[in-house]
Amino acid sequence: MDLRRFLRHVAMTPWTAASRFPSAALDAIAKAIGDGEKTHRGQVRFVVEAELGTAQLWVDRNSRERAREVFAMTGVWDTEENSGVLVYVLLADRKVEIVADRGIQERVTADEWQAICGAMETAFRQGRFEAGAVEGVRAISVLLARHFPSRGEHPNELPDRPILL
Repeated sequence: MDLRRFLRHVAMTPWTAASRFPSAALDAIAKAIGDGEKTHRGQVRFVVEAELGTAQLWVDRNSRERAREVFAMTGVWDTEENSGVLVYVLLADRKVEIVADRGIQERVTADEWQAICGAMETAFRQGRFEAGAVEGVRAISVLLARHFPSRGEHPNELPDRPILL
């Protein structure tokens, strides 16, 4: 176990996550998700986790592995067209991960996702949490509209409101 990483996770609290993503920011992110989903058939879910527990740190769980767990735990995989996309933010590690279901993963490259993650991480380092999240969601919507365009009305299969774990 990396002692510096452990200390970052111990120092990070759910209160810190809530202060960086207050209710107004969650509302803005939800609006961006809802607006974007009008342009594509994807279903976007946004999750912020302050820190990992000691057991997860002990086994050296990384942000990508945890994002995949959260993808399953939140049911992002359970959409009619396999069109779910999870944006996972692990504040203690200062990492953003995007996990896309197989219907979308076949069409969007890892480099495209990584560019969005990198832009969000940069904004977060600058303290621009709401703006970085909204810009990231909009960038995801542009990609999804290109590869998975809307065909008119479709059901909203996943809640738009972000989750703070």
